[in-house]
Amino acid sequence: MALSQRFRLLAPVALVGAAALVLAGCAEGGTDGGSGDGKTTVRIAGGITGGEADALNESFASFTEETGIKVEYTGDKSFEGNIVTKVTGGDAPDIAIVPQPGLLKTLVDTGKVLEAPDAVETAVDENWSEDWKKYGTFDDTFYAAPMLANLKGYVWYSPKQFAEWGVEVPKTWDDMIALTDTIVETTGGPAWCAGFASDAASGWPGTDWIEDLVLRGAGPEVYDQWVAGDVKFTDPEIKDAFDAVGEILLNPDYVNAGYGDVKSINATAFGDVAAAVASGDCALTHQASFLSANFLDVQTAEGETPEVAPEGDVYAFIMPGYTEGELQVEGGGEFVAGFSDDESTQKVLEFMASPEFADARVELGGVISANKNADPSLASSEFLQEAMTTLQDESTVFRFDASDLMPSTVGSGSFWKGMVDWIDGKDTETVLSDIQAGYEN
Repeated sequence: MALSQRFRLLAPVALVGAAALVLAGCAEGGTDGGSGDGKTTVRIAGGITGGEADALNESFASFTEETGIKVEYTGDKSFEGNIVTKVTGGDAPDIAIVPQPGLLKTLVDTGKVLEAPDAVETAVDENWSEDWKKYGTFDDTFYAAPMLANLKGYVWYSPKQFAEWGVEVPKTWDDMIALTDTIVETTGGPAWCAGFASDAASGWPGTDWIEDLVLRGAGPEVYDQWVAGDVKFTDPEIKDAFDAVGEILLNPDYVNAGYGDVKSINATAFGDVAAAVASGDCALTHQASFLSANFLDVQTAEGETPEVAPEGDVYAFIMPGYTEGELQVEGGGEFVAGFSDDESTQKVLEFMASPEFADARVELGGVISANKNADPSLASSEFLQEAMTTLQDESTVFRFDASDLMPSTVGSGSFWKGMVDWIDGKDTETVLSDIQAGYEN
């Protein structure tokens, strides 16, 4: 269906009574005529800033041309800390782009987030997996469609080095440990580098390691129970994940290539590992798909910008699990929550749940979507095309980043801090007890 047809004709049920409702959060919306309800500007808020914010605004160009509805996105680096206050204070935007299901739940609990229009729910049913839909659903009510996505659990490496050493991408966890030993024997130094330091809060890169091993080792059901708090950090399944990660991160023979010993992990910025991989000082590092952007600002040993390609200077494979052929991955993404029920806002919400929006933003570069009907060939690199195809594959078991789903006292509190303490030498059982104690705060 053409854009002009699709977004002029919203489901009538979604619009019945809309004009009769007065919402507290509509003060920011423009009402300068032109649309069916007299509103031609829809205002969106979120935490996306800089060039990515510019690209997001550009993604609505064709939509605005076809519908006459102007979309104004404003990014706020402090969005996560400010949005709840704005919403409860009656200053909600028409739409918010929310980066975490936990924050989305907090907003839903204010009573200000509107149930998604029928047309949006239909679009999500057509375009996303049930795993993605459930993260925007609370108490059996669907509120927010997914937007963009990122895929975690990648291991970055140098294909050129692998060819030189005569080694291949591992297919199981045991293969990866054997690969590590081969690299150590070949180079005479550590194979892995890692960085847990972050301006926001240190430790979160370590939580990604643990989450990957819980998902791959204990399985998705245990992962879900862990997120829900039914499986405790002190339970054997979680300790097993820590022990597996410790095989690498607590082993001075394996880390911290290019930076020092095990404790230097806490002093190394999470994005700085890209430089060590590009220069050849580090053979392997674990980080999400977004690390691809960091390679634009570093150099190879020859002083060149590294080529990110399957046979290039750097590339990545998804960290394997214990059984060859099974693919369980975790990642993140944003969700689109509506606070205004006017016709123009509903049209924007429906557009943002469509493959047309996904295609428009993906084609502008640097991002991917899990929208099953979007075109992965539009992604701006071969790596991002592969990542997007993985997310779209119905056989892929996907789970959202666990720490983003847990209560903030744990997910971005005791869990993050516990990872730092663990690297600094605190014993595993004490760390697990300390993290679990976050539920009591």
